[in-house]
Amino acid sequence: MARYTGPVCRLCRREGVKLFLKGDKCITNCTLERRPTRPGQHGSGRPRKASGYALQLREKQKVRRTYGILERQFRKHFDTAAHRPGKTSENLLQILEMRLDNLVYRLGFADSRAQARQLVCHGHFAVNGRKTDIPSFIAKPNDVITVRERSKGLEYFKTRALLLAQKGVPAWLDLDITNMTGRVTSLPSRTDLELPFEEQKVIEFYQR
Repeated sequence: MARYTGPVCRLCRREGVKLFLKGDKCITNCTLERRPTRPGQHGSGRPRKASGYALQLREKQKVRRTYGILERQFRKHFDTAAHRPGKTSENLLQILEMRLDNLVYRLGFADSRAQARQLVCHGHFAVNGRKTDIPSFIAKPNDVITVRERSKGLEYFKTRALLLAQKGVPAWLDLDITNMTGRVTSLPSRTDLELPFEEQKVIEFYQR
């Protein structure tokens, strides 16, 4: 299955909730607020009552679309979370949040996860001093994510450095704006995250 390349606002309309797939643009110019119906010719019709399976499927799709992950890789993350000790739902969220593309987004180096994924693929970041261009790389506590020296001179990162001072980072991350460096201080907990889905329904979907 290929990655979705269409208008991402359709995804938010399909799920009926803001997924913030375009970053700050979703706050100032949200299509969902202007057109709250589902996309397609039947989107404005009366919605049918959803079954339990349908509700679980929709929550899974919200998670996948929020983090921009295809089904095969998402299922792999779920299997990894299920084999770890502790709650599978919290393990899954920690894996998704510790992906390199998500960390770049959370640290404010990109406006959206899609943009962060592109920056990572282009080789602009290093983890613990080593160039890392794999968006799905899973970081660990105390790992350091740095904008590479050759990239700091780019106009994009010069402008980004000025914007970082206006943005905060989650409590489980530490940002050094001067050196364009971020550090993972701990694993995130569910209370640290404001997410538009119920991850427990995702677990129920795969365990049914």
